[in-house]
Amino acid sequence: MKESLKELEERMEKTVSFMQDEFSSIRAGRANPHVLDRITVSYYGTQTPMQQVGNISVPEARMILIQPWDKSLLKEIEKAIQMSDLGINPTNDGSCIRLVFPELTEERRKELAKDIRKKGEGAKVAVRNIRRDGLDGFKKLEKASEISEDDLKQVSDELQKITDQAVEKIDKAVAAKDKEIMTV
Repeated sequence: MKESLKELEERMEKTVSFMQDEFSSIRAGRANPHVLDRITVSYYGTQTPMQQVGNISVPEARMILIQPWDKSLLKEIEKAIQMSDLGINPTNDGSCIRLVFPELTEERRKELAKDIRKKGEGAKVAVRNIRRDGLDGFKKLEKASEISEDDLKQVSDELQKITDQAVEKIDKAVAAKDKEIMTV
């Protein structure tokens, strides 16, 4: 039973971790190299993550500088960024690519905050589904007389505590990202 609870807790942690990874790719006015994490570049016919084709740095608060190790990749990198949903036009100077992030408008901030809350709610739903699946499994064990009714009650309480902790982490992450986005 303890192993099952541990496994359910790990699944909930993975959900929280996934949500936080998604949050790191949402830009909040400052340049963050993580916005490039999901962008791949065609490198000799293979889709390669942006981080593996060059040096990515943040020389200024609202600029990302991409210096590819192979200068022939400049056009491919530029094309990949334009095709992404970043909404930023790259500037190619022949040796590197600059991404200048404009200030976020109030409207865009609200839109991003809404998206963050939506992702947070999705993570909460996933956590609750994990709890439900776990409870269903324990109820089956109880029906098969493998665990007692008292054990089921104890496990249910424990599972609820684990769920509450995961939901609290999600709420904190959503609040922190929301605050970061809304700060001008």
